[in-house]
Amino acid sequence: MKKSNFNWQFKEVSPIDPIFKAELMNQGYTETFAELLWNRNIHTLEDFSQLLKTTIDDLHDPFLMHDMDKAVERIQTAVMEGQAILVYGDYDADGITSTSIMLETLQMIGADVHYVLPNRFIHGYGPNKELFAEKINEGIQLIITVDNGVAGNEAIDFANSQNVDVIVTDHHELPPILPAAYCIVHPRHPEGHYPFGELAGAGVAFKLATALLEEVPLEMLDLVTIGTVADLVSMTGENRVLVKLGLQAIKQPQRLGLLELLKVSGVALQKADETSIGFSIGPRLNAIGRLGDPNPAVELMTTFDEERAHVLAEKLDQINNQRKQIVQETTAEATALVNPDDAIHLIAAQGWNPGVLGIVAGNILKQTGRPAIVLTIDENGVAKGSGRSVDALDLFGMLTTMRSEFTHFGGHAAAVGLTMPVQNIATLQKKMNEYISVNQIDLTQATTLLVDGVLELSAVQLKFVEELKKLTPFGTDNPAPHFLINGAIDSFKRIGSEQQHVKFSLKDEQAQLDVIGFGFGEEEEKIQQPDTKFVGDLEINEWNGQKKAQLRLIDFASDGLQVIDRRAKYTWDQQIEGGQVLYLAFQLKSQHFFAKKLQQEVTLYTETISWSEYDQLVVLDCPDQKGLLKEISQKGNFERIYLYLYSPDEAYLNGLPSREQFTKLYQFFRKQPRVDIRFKLRIVSNYLKIPEKQIVFMIHVFSELKFVTIDDGVLQMVESPQTRSFEESEIYQKRIARIESEEFLVMNDIQTIRNWLKS
Repeated sequence: MKKSNFNWQFKEVSPIDPIFKAELMNQGYTETFAELLWNRNIHTLEDFSQLLKTTIDDLHDPFLMHDMDKAVERIQTAVMEGQAILVYGDYDADGITSTSIMLETLQMIGADVHYVLPNRFIHGYGPNKELFAEKINEGIQLIITVDNGVAGNEAIDFANSQNVDVIVTDHHELPPILPAAYCIVHPRHPEGHYPFGELAGAGVAFKLATALLEEVPLEMLDLVTIGTVADLVSMTGENRVLVKLGLQAIKQPQRLGLLELLKVSGVALQKADETSIGFSIGPRLNAIGRLGDPNPAVELMTTFDEERAHVLAEKLDQINNQRKQIVQETTAEATALVNPDDAIHLIAAQGWNPGVLGIVAGNILKQTGRPAIVLTIDENGVAKGSGRSVDALDLFGMLTTMRSEFTHFGGHAAAVGLTMPVQNIATLQKKMNEYISVNQIDLTQATTLLVDGVLELSAVQLKFVEELKKLTPFGTDNPAPHFLINGAIDSFKRIGSEQQHVKFSLKDEQAQLDVIGFGFGEEEEKIQQPDTKFVGDLEINEWNGQKKAQLRLIDFASDGLQVIDRRAKYTWDQQIEGGQVLYLAFQLKSQHFFAKKLQQEVTLYTETISWSEYDQLVVLDCPDQKGLLKEISQKGNFERIYLYLYSPDEAYLNGLPSREQFTKLYQFFRKQPRVDIRFKLRIVSNYLKIPEKQIVFMIHVFSELKFVTIDDGVLQMVESPQTRSFEESEIYQKRIARIESEEFLVMNDIQTIRNWLKS
């Protein structure tokens, strides 16, 4: 069997109201789409129409937000008095776009405006006292924070001491003690009345821009869309409106930097959507802040110089490629340090880039299924990094009980950031293991994946997939519909520069569906099982003007026994799935051969083996009787059987010697009654023109039938032996059975063998 990576939870399906279904189908929608809407709690045409309708009028009044009027008044005063204003942003995609929005807005109203994004390695996250001091010394008279600020008490107190006001615009969780800022613009401020609290930092900046300009700045919809998608905030309510309008704006581009960024990302302009932003644009903006100075990203987003935009976009693309390489190398190094006995993986080493450790922790989590915290240790003995968790464990809640171990700590249930003395690492690991044990937390529970339903291949029509676009943009709280689809696998192949992806088709008697699985290359053997179930998202693949429905694979599982084909020698070194593995050989030659080659303990077959102790079986060679393999597979409770099926003497390929060859060899020995076969075997083979392996086999038969004796490698004919047929030889009969076994197990396709084992 192959367990799913996620815990599949199917939505509760209720019978659709026939009137609602008829109304939708009368408007040309498919029955499948109508049922999907119903089970997503869209039960009237009015609800559906509201979902489709997206206009500027759906945006809320920015002055409903806390302190918005106060912020606007203070900024207008600064502009009229010619005060130097600093926009202080953050180093991620949301912070970059927030800064760009505020910069362009202030430029439009004639402000003397400057901007700075902190360097995460020098200044850390949020308002930095030293950086504030530097800018105030340069003449800054008003600071506006975007996408940060609610936790910047120390730096804001310093600004106040210098008679510099700070306007905070932020969307992060409000701490118990708010900073003494001039005003705090926040959609969830307890004293505010804003109807939607889930805006990204870019969304809050956009609302301030709207208030300052006294109209919705349509030219900045692209920026707020990128920030909103990249920050993974709730894709509902006003965020959905902003992103839907923003995606339309991106396809009618005015922003040179974004155009160039789309080009280097390989995203076709008219195909830009929330997915391409999330997987192409966002990572490139995030990468520059992960590795160094993020400020050039704001210049890219706001420049009017075409050449400069091209240069900066290329730079961000190169940095992103560098970031990928660093993540890959760090993940490999961190994986090597994983202790499988720990409930939570706390991994620390010197020299790792702190900007990528959140990604690395996420990779360790995916590989092991366990929460992971990855730290880099600096020259001062300070460990700093990030953690990622599974649904079963509130990582922030657990670490809150261990605050004494940290110098800095923050985050939420699924992700944390922390700094601690290196000497506390061992203590923290011990405390976390004890916490999991005492609270009996089951970390084997996979992350939940909500599945909208099961689809027959015939229901996956191009029209239905196009209808799904009505529900976009997808994101947090409005996920793309996930479907479970079954079918026989056809035309399977690995693709990609490193063969890291897979592409295949699912088919039944009525229909066929293409499937693309990004990052599933190493899973090819497990995917190609006859009872595999697939969960993924439906999308449209357009190539050479042709449109086809396609499933983008998210997860797969199979309940039955998995039979993995490793019969080709080049596959023997591939990984064996973890668990209790039995390496089984039926011949002594095979046992010795594989023990040396695989550096594993190899068990020689006996009837006394306790099969129930193992969940993985590696069959190294062919049994004398093919039925023995089926008998073993039914005795054990194996999840997976790997078939190497090596044949040291290649019985099937060599076949049985002919009666003529037996006669020829027998007559030779009659003429040469004493032969040292240790040294003369090749000479005999060449003389008789019979392969050496065949001669060895025939000699064993002669010996068993007492036609010859062998003493210390010297063969001697027996005088007047008893007349016996070759068929009387047990060795001869075993050879016949082995040939039949090898013919079936080695020469048949793997599907035939799977079906036979499971029958």
